[in-house]
Amino acid sequence: MVFSLISVTYGATLCNMLAIQIKYDDYKIRLGPLEVLCITIWRTLEITSRLVILVLFSATLKLKAVPFLVLNFLIILFEPWVKFWRSGAQMPNNIEKNFSRVGTLVVLISVTILYAGINFSCWSAMQLKLADRDLVDKGQNWGHMGLHYSVRLVENVVMVLVFKFLGVKVLLNYCHSLIAVQLIIAYLISIGFMLLFFQYLHPLRSLFTHNVVDYLHCICCRRHHRERAENAEPSHEAEMRQSIV
Repeated sequence: MVFSLISVTYGATLCNMLAIQIKYDDYKIRLGPLEVLCITIWRTLEITSRLVILVLFSATLKLKAVPFLVLNFLIILFEPWVKFWRSGAQMPNNIEKNFSRVGTLVVLISVTILYAGINFSCWSAMQLKLADRDLVDKGQNWGHMGLHYSVRLVENVVMVLVFKFLGVKVLLNYCHSLIAVQLIIAYLISIGFMLLFFQYLHPLRSLFTHNVVDYLHCICCRRHHRERAENAEPSHEAEMRQSIV
């Protein structure tokens, strides 16, 4: 199991570097030791905590966990296809010269299954775009990344709570609450290293139209304006009543 985790983490780290190279193929990219170390810690904590949570959740509910896991996988699987159908675009041609239309469809389905499998355990570092010939969205989609980690965090918290309150004792002299807290903290730390990488260590961060801080600031501004609007409505109604009186 340890060797499997090391292999998966190593693969995810390479996928991160490959995704950067694909998105910015016009630039020569070099990742220093600090950048590689940050990506490795981010991916190690993310994948390890996610897989351990899935194992403990499955061991707790056993067959009852299957519908939840299958539904989770199917949502990820059909997400690119739903976006493709909603866009009204046609199926990309000439992915390979020797492929027929049926062959192209088989390739798209295979790529989508691989994409769903990666996103089931960790963020895939790039968004699949079936309408594009390259099959990759080369834009820096902060909203998609933020949605992915927000949903995964909620899922992990729910699964950890199920393990805490319904799980059998899996380790002697080891508290369920301590396991739950450690797993959630590990996942939060992985998100912290991810934000650190994109904000300060990304090799081409100067090309970003907006960075992580801008995205978080935008969300906070929207909430602030909404709260100000809600607070302004009662005061406006009070002024109207006083003017009528």
